[in-house]
Amino acid sequence: MSTAAIAHLTPPPPVQWRSVLAGRLLETIGRTPLLRMDSLCRDLPGITIWAKAEHLNPGGSVKDRPALRMIAEGIRAGALQPGKTLLDSTSGNTGIAYAMICSALGYSLRLCMSEAASEERKAILRAHGVDLILTPAAESSDGAIRRCNEIYASDPDAYFFPNQYGNPANWQAHFDSTGPEILDQTQGSITHFVTGVGTSGTLMGVTRRLRQELPHVKTYSVQPAAAFHALEGLKHMATSIVPAIYDASLPDGHLAVETEDAWRMCKRVAREEGLLVGPSAGANLLAARRLGETLSRDGGQTVIVTILCDGAGKYLSEHFWNDSNY
Repeated sequence: MSTAAIAHLTPPPPVQWRSVLAGRLLETIGRTPLLRMDSLCRDLPGITIWAKAEHLNPGGSVKDRPALRMIAEGIRAGALQPGKTLLDSTSGNTGIAYAMICSALGYSLRLCMSEAASEERKAILRAHGVDLILTPAAESSDGAIRRCNEIYASDPDAYFFPNQYGNPANWQAHFDSTGPEILDQTQGSITHFVTGVGTSGTLMGVTRRLRQELPHVKTYSVQPAAAFHALEGLKHMATSIVPAIYDASLPDGHLAVETEDAWRMCKRVAREEGLLVGPSAGANLLAARRLGETLSRDGGQTVIVTILCDGAGKYLSEHFWNDSNY
């Protein structure tokens, strides 16, 4: 697919340009299945927990959706042109999505990422030929953000900087695709939505869509319980650089998760559901389960939906898989 083909599309939802992408890798982004997590709710009367299998996107994560939207909008606006390099910071998944899309469309890519990212994520990015700049692990994703801003400021004409933490196309991708898919797949029966906060795009976009279609649905953010954690991709908002697209007034509540508990949930669903998912997905499932425990006491029928952000393949080198303490 030529870049000119995308540039002349009339904007918004990626679904409007599926015909242009027909038969191509990028056309497979989105429309992921919704999986019922029976093992997490069978002992909770009136509770059903569903998980959106975003790890089945071609780039392996929920970030394929906003990455495609941000790149498409950049091309449409003329900000991303032949000869420019896409530059952004990433904790891993958006970077991998960028890498897949840039490879398919013929753009070069430069990324800033924390050294704390899993070795698998680094390997995937290098396999795509990405110019990868690693920042100190102690600075987490905030260090990568700061380094990226410095690089862009030094030569802005050389780069297309989508700035995933401040780009409204990030949350709009979920407003236009993830949200409607959840509404359709649950046939409007969803009562609660739970997801982790990194850039906050998924939470912001899906929440806004649910508010529009089903105002009674409650939404919750999932955050690490402490500033120092190992839940890649998630932010402890009280101590992190807050994304410009994040609106703290949108969710109805916030659920805190310890890293070790999220690891245990990853192992649990691997053994009980046959699902190999990453720690942020484990955090989401744990938060959904805990919310279900609380709501089950109130009686009534509750349908909780959460997100499987990515798969375990990017984290299999992590020690917790073989540690009996988790």
